[in-house]
Amino acid sequence: MNAVHHITPLGKFKWLLKREYWENRGGFLRAPLVAGGISLLLTVMMLIAGLFLAHRAAANGDLPIYDTNGVHINGLNLGTLTQQMTPADMAKFGEGMNVTLLLSSTWPFIVLGFVVFFYCLGALYDDRRDRSVLFWKSLPLSDTQTVLSKLVSAVVIAPVLATLAAILTMFGFIVIISIVVLAHGGNPVTLIWVPSNPFTLIAGMLCWMPVYALWALPTVGWLLLCSAWAKSKPFLWAVMLPVFAGVVVSWFGLMKLFALDAGWFWAHVVGRLLLGTLPGIEVAYQARSTQGQSLQSVLDGFTPADQLAALASPQLWIGAIAGVLFIAAAIWLRQRRDEI
Repeated sequence: MNAVHHITPLGKFKWLLKREYWENRGGFLRAPLVAGGISLLLTVMMLIAGLFLAHRAAANGDLPIYDTNGVHINGLNLGTLTQQMTPADMAKFGEGMNVTLLLSSTWPFIVLGFVVFFYCLGALYDDRRDRSVLFWKSLPLSDTQTVLSKLVSAVVIAPVLATLAAILTMFGFIVIISIVVLAHGGNPVTLIWVPSNPFTLIAGMLCWMPVYALWALPTVGWLLLCSAWAKSKPFLWAVMLPVFAGVVVSWFGLMKLFALDAGWFWAHVVGRLLLGTLPGIEVAYQARSTQGQSLQSVLDGFTPADQLAALASPQLWIGAIAGVLFIAAAIWLRQRRDEI
């Protein structure tokens, strides 16, 4: 007798995740990698332009450097230049490098925000538009599994791939800078790798992923709900409903009934519904709640401990609960709406 292999619910869910990845591989994988590559290409172009101007200034005698003995050296010699730096100067230089390294890896994350936003908008709408939803419903797959597979793809798979692309971009940036330093008399180990903390930044990125998943949950849930509900133009419904609500609240001053201003509604309702997929948006809320904290201090504190501490934020969990309710509503609509 031939053995009958039963596919478990977990096995079905894995296949649904594979389906989402293969259908959206361009946005999930290639787009962050291309964005990182463009970032590195622009970095090389800027370095070439900067080095050209620096060498021309050195040739004209406009770039004087003095070694430890006071001997004048006209040229671009980073080894001689760094001899004049005190430990305090090196510490400040390392902080600046951390910010630079973090900023160098932002392009894949920027792409991630747009990819997840538009992926969620079409996740449950597109298969109703092309009637393929009838095929998927004919398979032994529940609507709950289908919606949850799209949720996991948006808040887990896409961020993981974008983070890997960002790490590759950051290391590419470090390698490019190290080559430039080495070509101009400097030691990239003592000047780049030791003062900065790339591995701490990488650990911070890895710890940031659960923060992103929870912070993006209300936006992802809202977009999936609109994708399951809208009969046409889900983008307009998803954007215009919160914006229109914000206009009404501002116009009539409804938040004064709760001793709050309209800005609170725009930030904590409209903003959380529409901007949650943008990586780093939680930094803006953190800076808003922590007056006097500069953006640089937030970037310098991008450590695993800082990211895990963000999980204690009440507004993160309140938004996550709202996102779960939106997702439950999207599942309910998915079970009852097959066609546009």
